[in-house]
Amino acid sequence: MIKLTINEATYKLHVNPDTPLLWVIRDAVGLTGTKYGCGRALCGACTVHINGRPTRSCIMPVSAVAGQSITTIEGLNSKAANAVQSAWRQLDVVQCGYCQSGQIMSATALLTDNTNPSDEHINAAMSGNICRCATYVRIRAAIKLAAKSLV
Repeated sequence: MIKLTINEATYKLHVNPDTPLLWVIRDAVGLTGTKYGCGRALCGACTVHINGRPTRSCIMPVSAVAGQSITTIEGLNSKAANAVQSAWRQLDVVQCGYCQSGQIMSATALLTDNTNPSDEHINAAMSGNICRCATYVRIRAAIKLAAKSLV
């Protein structure tokens, strides 16, 4: 049995310790906002926060995060998160939407640490998130808009 804290709720789960966290979140816990994209930590669709840090859940064995604080898109609730989500809506960032939970998780982590990021900071923080619809211009604009609301 593995004990996980996801979005401040405790779960005691009978899962294989090597199971990727993504599948535990989606299948065992039933939170489907975190998406499967590539299964190799290359696209960012599966991004969650582990102790506040953006982490690719598709390659993270669930045993490695037992006892840590896991936040999914469903549990994201902070000043930075609210600013990011508001900016995403204001600028109509989403096209197909598949990658957006991962994009929002990465952007929120960036703005939690840096409320005035340069283009270089944004590039570095978002480099592991791929958008097949190429909404990168709107994503960057939304991050900058969210940052302005935090200062």
